[in-house]
Amino acid sequence: MAASYFDVDGTLVSTNLVHPTLFYLLNQTTPFHSAFKLGKALARAPWMALAELQDRRLFNEMLFSAYDGVSQDRLLSLAQEAFDTVIKPRIYPAAKDFVKASLDKGHDVVLVSGALDFLMHILAEYLGATDVIANRLEIKDRYATGKLLRPVVAGPEKARIVRDHARSKGHNLDECFAYSDSYSDVPMLSIVGYPAAINPDRKLSLLAQAYHWPIIRLSS
Repeated sequence: MAASYFDVDGTLVSTNLVHPTLFYLLNQTTPFHSAFKLGKALARAPWMALAELQDRRLFNEMLFSAYDGVSQDRLLSLAQEAFDTVIKPRIYPAAKDFVKASLDKGHDVVLVSGALDFLMHILAEYLGATDVIANRLEIKDRYATGKLLRPVVAGPEKARIVRDHARSKGHNLDECFAYSDSYSDVPMLSIVGYPAAINPDRKLSLLAQAYHWPIIRLSS
């Protein structure tokens, strides 16, 4: 059986990792806690912007450090509201049909995202995807530490994680498909037999044209 590996942010939805994080920061147990968390995040913003340009893994680690001290119960209890408020309204209209087309071909459909796993599982259920590869927060004594469990789903590491996933599920990568909007995902796109660019940024669009990869516009 083949698999279709979908990046999420920018590919299937117009959100990015910051949007659900802001939702959680603004929905702490008290307004004081929300203001405190938001203030710390804003103080780190210039460093995160620099990290995003240089190292996606470092950016993810800096961003998700904002969850330090948030209870596991609160993370999960707010997950559906975060999805309904932040993610669901920004799903591209054609995304669900595109996922269904992959399912109709008999593919496993795997969401591959730097977002948090409990949010991606809700998105997967909504879209009909069969599996999720996403980041996981470290939890100790029922509270998030602000650290991510390894491996961190970001940048070139996504390619290795997808390769390991395909091997564990018995998928032949030469028969698999991968979709992304970002040039940073070229390693992931390059390991499958059928890569495609969805809503590509300029660098990925140029590369896709050079290698004759399909270019798909779900955003329109």
